[in-house]
Amino acid sequence: MPSPERPLLAAVVLAAGGSSRFSAGPKQFAELRGRPLVFQAVEAALGVEEFVAVFVVSGAVDLHGVLPDGAMVLDNPQWAQGQATSLAVAVHAAHVGGFDALVVGLADQPFVGADAWQLIATADADRPITVATYAGQRGNPVRLAREVWPLLPTDGDEGARALMRERPELVGEVACPGDPLDIDTVEDLERWS
Repeated sequence: MPSPERPLLAAVVLAAGGSSRFSAGPKQFAELRGRPLVFQAVEAALGVEEFVAVFVVSGAVDLHGVLPDGAMVLDNPQWAQGQATSLAVAVHAAHVGGFDALVVGLADQPFVGADAWQLIATADADRPITVATYAGQRGNPVRLAREVWPLLPTDGDEGARALMRERPELVGEVACPGDPLDIDTVEDLERWS
């Protein structure tokens, strides 16, 4: 449990998508090195003790039974309307839970490990948005302070990225280990297996 002077943090792994570019069924269940992609992403977030809660937003497929213990599933019935709807579901849960910040990652990035989640969770948050960088390029996870939640889009395929583009003065960066590579296709999965 964080100390009283530390913000109350939750993590969320967005995993609601329909895997439209993945030809072998739901990519959340696709195994990379013996474990489902979504399991690996959630396990990385669960490895950070600063997170009081780890949420997983589902939608296109039921994720119960494939996640590590300790993750809480949030259903997004509007998942087909874009990633911003999943972020809105997570923000609502964080708001209701009284959290100060939400750290957001994606289910299809198995090489973003607990170290990256940890660095973003514990970064000196002098700005309300803190984004991970890899070799100078922005990626996930992204820490969103409560004060920016009302500014986030609630529909469409962009979540915090749109806000970061429109309001660059709100954004700080932290260099992180790992690789933000997305597994979008069966070919991607085979290449990295």
